[in-house]
Amino acid sequence: MTSIARAARTPAELAIVVPCYNEEAVLAETCARLLALRERLVAAHKISPRSTVVFVDDGSRDQTWDMIDGWAREGGPVMGVKLSANCGHQSALLAGLTAARGDAAVTIDADLQDDEAAIESMVDAFHEGAEVVYGVRARRDADTWFKRSSARAFYRLMAGLGVRTVHDHADYRLLSRRAIGHLHRFKEVNLFLRGVVPLLGLRSVVVRYDRRSRFAGESKYPILKMLEFALNGITSFSIAPLRAITATGFLVAFGCILAAAWALTAKFGGDALPGWASTTLPIYFLGGIQLVCAGVIGEYVGKTYMEVKQRPRFLIEEISGRDVAAPAEPARHRASSPGQAMPAARSMGVRPAVHRPHTPRGFGATRAAKGRAA
Repeated sequence: MTSIARAARTPAELAIVVPCYNEEAVLAETCARLLALRERLVAAHKISPRSTVVFVDDGSRDQTWDMIDGWAREGGPVMGVKLSANCGHQSALLAGLTAARGDAAVTIDADLQDDEAAIESMVDAFHEGAEVVYGVRARRDADTWFKRSSARAFYRLMAGLGVRTVHDHADYRLLSRRAIGHLHRFKEVNLFLRGVVPLLGLRSVVVRYDRRSRFAGESKYPILKMLEFALNGITSFSIAPLRAITATGFLVAFGCILAAAWALTAKFGGDALPGWASTTLPIYFLGGIQLVCAGVIGEYVGKTYMEVKQRPRFLIEEISGRDVAAPAEPARHRASSPGQAMPAARSMGVRPAVHRPHTPRGFGATRAAKGRAA
């Protein structure tokens, strides 16, 4: 869609998707800020009054879902999606995009570290014709030295391995309906959206913002989880580690040939000295190399194992909110019309939920939906 066509049509219907996991400490502030931003954008005629904020509960153990469900039942522009179990941040994002409606969707974390005011610039870029708008951190002063340094090292490593990523971009982005439709065609279970989205190949722009400190609560990405996330990104998008194993094998074999030549020369020259070091050190060295190589190969075998099982990436237990309808299977070979829901559950590995209305609980007139994915 061109910028002229978008400017001529009515304001875009926007969905703001917020994945949540044990976020009760910050969620009330997050909801207030996003709803205030929504009202400003609606008043400025940049987005439609039907635009919503979609909270996705990723199997929280605290009061996160109770808070989301209460807001959704009030009949306001809040929609709640409850996953049946903790499926992970990337799957929660995808679940929110599956259930949301609209011409475009913005994904943002619940911790308020990403400046929500940048959404207005993203919407402006969308009206100018961009299909993907990346939120890129201009400053990261709020992060620790270790977090900044490890992030730089990770992006450089990914670039060195030939993986296309956007430097200092996490999962704060705007996707058009067409971009979301293309995203649903990527079926891998081992999700790494920071690598998948650049592969869409659609027109993209960057919006920069300053990263803030977390408003409340604690980070859901401790160091071990960060390392796991980085390893998943590397092994999902690059076979360079496997090629490194091949190169290492050739180097070790060449070194063994040189060592054998030296041993023969020493033996026939009469300079050979008896000792265990010349025997045990090569064994330990080669044993260590073999274990490392087996571990890297095992990581790729494990990824293949997870993919071939074709298990669903998430299961939606309940959807609550105003004007909620069950996600419908998208048409695969035709473009979506402006009034259609975004591509949905079955394309993501789950069947559409069957929704039944809830009995209001004193929050005002509502329409909610509940279902369990088979």
